[in-house]
Amino acid sequence: MTRTRRRLPVPDRTRSSETVFVAGCYNRVHKAHLRMLRWARTYGDRLILVLAHDAHNHKPNALPAALRLRRMLGLGTADQVVVGERGSFADSLRRYRPGVLVLGYDQRLPDAETKRIVDALGIRVIVLPWSPGKEEHHACRHLIS
Repeated sequence: MTRTRRRLPVPDRTRSSETVFVAGCYNRVHKAHLRMLRWARTYGDRLILVLAHDAHNHKPNALPAALRLRRMLGLGTADQVVVGERGSFADSLRRYRPGVLVLGYDQRLPDAETKRIVDALGIRVIVLPWSPGKEEHHACRHLIS
């Protein structure tokens, strides 16, 4: 499958202080994750990385949240790294109230409740384009061991 590169959405820097929210499982950290986090940082002044709670991490290669948290804290790519709320993604949005939610090309808002919270809080949702690197998770192993 061939993918074409799309332009990145332009950061809106008119707001003086903006919290950017990125979420995911991060069981295997690869170059595309690191690139996404760098891009996400350009959309605000503070980057919060929310790791999926173990109750929502159903991937075959799922790692415990405590291990994923330790690994991502060690990378220093975000101002704050937290484990998401057990209840729902919407609960995490309510708690941290970001101004911007950055999603990867393959991510969507998970449910209607999250959509309602995004709208109610006026959260700007940015979906980043695909970028290479997902297949290169082994290249990042030295960063997270």
